[in-house]
Amino acid sequence: MDGATDRIEQQLTILLRRVQSIHVSTSSGEVDLDRSGYGILGRLADEGPQRIGLLAAAFGLDPSTITRQVQALEKINLVHRHPDPQDRRASILDLTEEGREVLERTRSFRRKRLEEVLADWPRVDREEFGRLLTQMNTSITDLVEHGRGTREEA
Repeated sequence: MDGATDRIEQQLTILLRRVQSIHVSTSSGEVDLDRSGYGILGRLADEGPQRIGLLAAAFGLDPSTITRQVQALEKINLVHRHPDPQDRRASILDLTEEGREVLERTRSFRRKRLEEVLADWPRVDREEFGRLLTQMNTSITDLVEHGRGTREEA
């Protein structure tokens, strides 16, 4: 390991803790939406309706775990299931209208908070940070899903 890797690991640990505090501080209070619920709603909004098994794979969770999280969202009417037209034994999960509204409000709160955090950053730095976060997430996905990292050619 080199010093850069050590620093990145340390800063990621701090970032994860601080991001959680942003999530908690931006909760509207109308709906008790935890981090896992927010992630599920965001995935459905961004990627479209999908089977629970696909959600479980996307989050690296056991299907029973994601099922419990989905059931909690169904209970408060943020998601609903309907039969999969390609396999009537399976079901597809989608956002309800209320789920879309809650996600939109929550994202808006979170993004406003991030705008405050990044307000003093030059635009070029914000864009580069976004690019690097995207690159890191792609590398993590590649490692987890395919067992290898990605490297950009210089």
